[in-house]
Amino acid sequence: MEFPTYDIEEKTRSAGYKYIVGVDEAGRGPGAGPVVAAAVNIPLEVVPELLGKVNDSKKLTYKKRIELDSFIREHCAYGAHTVDADIIDEINILEATKLAMQVAVDQINAYDFVLIDGTVDLKKHILVPQANIIKGDALSVSIAAASVIAKVTRDFIMEQLHEVFPIYKWNKNKGYLTKEHIEAINKYGITPYHRASFRKVGK
Repeated sequence: MEFPTYDIEEKTRSAGYKYIVGVDEAGRGPGAGPVVAAAVNIPLEVVPELLGKVNDSKKLTYKKRIELDSFIREHCAYGAHTVDADIIDEINILEATKLAMQVAVDQINAYDFVLIDGTVDLKKHILVPQANIIKGDALSVSIAAASVIAKVTRDFIMEQLHEVFPIYKWNKNKGYLTKEHIEAINKYGITPYHRASFRKVGK
């Protein structure tokens, strides 16, 4: 397995930036549950502890994600924010993602450069220099660390919601519109945690 490196951060530091934050989200695609964004600044002395371990959260086992989530929260500056389905329906998923990312970054006391996974443009939301990194969670260790925090946070929320609404099997599908999930929507209707604005959810 290939792992993300600190190369992008190192290049950014050589340009004079000191507090580099990686940002990623979890849950833009599902038909239920919140979108969650996380932001992580890895102290220089912690970088070696994460290289070769942290990765795109989807490539890690559940056990490894939990272990890394705990380590990152203990040793790094981080922020995490959720935006719920009703707000997603109100402002759309892209704007909800931007909001989640903005609040997550703002929870970190010091930052002067932001690395954002994918193409989400935060220039109007975060007034420091930033760069979009396609497949950033596979390239930047800071973005990968944020992806772990975001996914673990969201998965925990969906597991809790499953206890309230077990018929939708959110413990397995995490709110994604699987065949089983869509069949449950067709049979039982939707909950306040569904994104009614999404196709196949609100019809």
